[in-house]
Amino acid sequence: MAVFDHEVVIIGAGPAGMCAGMYAGRSMLNAVVLEQGLPGGELLNTEVIEDYIGFEHVLGSELAEKFAAHATKFGADIRPFTRVEKVKKVDDGTFETLLESGDIHRSPAVIITAGGTPIKLEVPGEFEYAGKGVSYCAICDGAFFKGHTIIVVGGGDAACEEADFLTRYAAKVYLVHRRNEFRASKIVQQRLFANPKIEVIWDTVIEEIAGVDGLMTHARIKHLPTNTSREMEATGIFIFVGFKPNTGVIEGHVEHDAAGYLLTDANMQTSIPGLFAAGDVRVQLTRQVTTAVGDATTAAIAVEKFLTARKNGHPAPDPVQMLVRGA
Repeated sequence: MAVFDHEVVIIGAGPAGMCAGMYAGRSMLNAVVLEQGLPGGELLNTEVIEDYIGFEHVLGSELAEKFAAHATKFGADIRPFTRVEKVKKVDDGTFETLLESGDIHRSPAVIITAGGTPIKLEVPGEFEYAGKGVSYCAICDGAFFKGHTIIVVGGGDAACEEADFLTRYAAKVYLVHRRNEFRASKIVQQRLFANPKIEVIWDTVIEEIAGVDGLMTHARIKHLPTNTSREMEATGIFIFVGFKPNTGVIEGHVEHDAAGYLLTDANMQTSIPGLFAAGDVRVQLTRQVTTAVGDATTAAIAVEKFLTARKNGHPAPDPVQMLVRGA
């Protein structure tokens, strides 16, 4: 076990984490960005981005590379394949970030930018056929389904966009949604309905995922208004029914909303002084690359001011009194 000391530890290297690392580096802070996988976060699961200002059309992987290069150039110490087990505040007011390896990173401030994890359907067969027909990433797995019939589940932007994307490979895409209208933006819906390879199945849920010889071959679906079930042949199912924030590493109570997203003040500080949050882990109206980097900019600058006040012995504002309750 090794112990490392920093001024700030940033957990997660998606857009928010890399932006926070870049601003921390520019502020000459001793900062480290810990990432369990490769830098990029959900950018690596998104083929094309068309709503990030200045980039009318950019690959998610390309934007991730640009973010990482920019952050590194200005001093961000990004450490990939570093899994965080726990973050806790100790008696002296500093934080200890414990890694799976047993190493500990100590710092007076932490910025949580760990993003979210896909929500599961929790139906029979989902676990058994994960990676054998069940997927949560169209970019990662779409090419394995050339000429196949597949199912996409969900009704938001992600589900509609990925259904459209998957028609590049699949011969037929069924979009199964439990309601009779989508939550997706109008422009995304227009693209979806204009795609002849996509058929929408309304008011329907997945009851079971099944297969033969370890590979998915069909799903059982239920039409809610009539309470009738039937089998649908498909060799793949892509599930996009939402995300849950990756906040489980925080030890101790921190204020959050009913879905587990962290409440922050205007400076991105949580109810635990010195613990900041940015991006998809935080309560806010929308979760986009633009909002993630905006949060991270504020958080990193606020951390620098927090550390300066701490060094000078000045009390920091009580974050509990300044929490943004969100929409």
